[in-house]
Parts: sequence; C-alpha cells; structure tokens
Amino acid sequence: MATDAEIRSKFWKSLKSDMTMFLGMAGGEDGHARPMTAQLEDDLYEDGEYKGPVWFFTSTDNGLYQLVQQAELAGKTPRAMAHFASKGHDIWASVHGNLSTTRDRATIDRLWNRFVAAWYDGKDDPKIALIRLDPQNAEVWIDASSVVAGIKMLLGIDPKEDYKDKVAQVQL
Repeated sequence: MATDAEIRSKFWKSLKSDMTMFLGMAGGEDGHARPMTAQLEDDLYEDGEYKGPVWFFTSTDNGLYQLVQQAELAGKTPRAMAHFASKGHDIWASVHGNLSTTRDRATIDRLWNRFVAAWYDGKDDPKIALIRLDPQNAEVWIDASSVVAGIKMLLGIDPKEDYKDKVAQVQL
C-alpha cells in the first residue's frame, strides 16, 4: 500500500525527469492549457520531497504570461491548474496552486540551462520571462493497470482493490 508521501515522492521524481506539464489558469480564462517545461531547483529537494516553486521559462508575448500579469496588476492571485503525465504513462497528476510572473535576473541566471538556452537569444533576450507555480495540492494517480489486473478481470476478480492505494489527494 503506497502512502501519500510515497506517491508525492514518485510524482516529484517523475516531474523532474520528464519536465513537461500542461499549464493554464484555473477557471479557463483563456480556454486552454499549454505544454510548458517545468524547472525544479535541485537544492530544494528534501527526503524525496520537493519544497519549492515550479518555474516555467516563457516569453513576455506568451498569452498565459500576459493573463497572469493582468491578474496580478488587478490585485488578484491567479490560480493554476497544471496537468502532468509521465513519459511512461505510469503517473498522472492534476496540480493546483498560485501563479505569478517575474523577470528577475538572479532567478533567470539560477535556472538557466542548455535546454532553455535553445529557445532564446541568450539570457539578455528582452522577451525572456518566468511563470512561477506555487503548488498547493494535487491529485496524483499511479498506474494500477497491468497484465495482472487484466488476468484478474478475466478470472472474475475485482481489480479495484489493487487500484485503491494508487491514487491520493496530496498537499504539495
């Protein structure tokens, strides 16, 4: 039986490895989420848990960046809904939290890497910006479908018992 801590740890490990999330504003102000590359800070891991924000490099002309910035200027805290599916399709998550924007040079320098560099004209690109997701809670699913579950179904055994410990609503 997987504990909430084990499920959280699997989620963070998978996100660090796979990195792509669909990010949008909760409430669908613009109608859709976008695939974006998540940046996690290595020094914010503690006992298999990540204890920090999720960062996304973007451009100042990105529609989501502009929506988040408009909400901030109106004194609102924009809410996020981010979706994640691991490359192996064995972990899925729906993450909720707060969004904010920044163009802070120190943060850009700290998070800069060769994958990010491929998308910009260097760190001094005038359009470079960051969206920050402060995750608060999530529903995380660990894949419980398998050949064993299929065989159990064929034998008339309820596979839901195997699944019940593979999903958790967790605080991030």
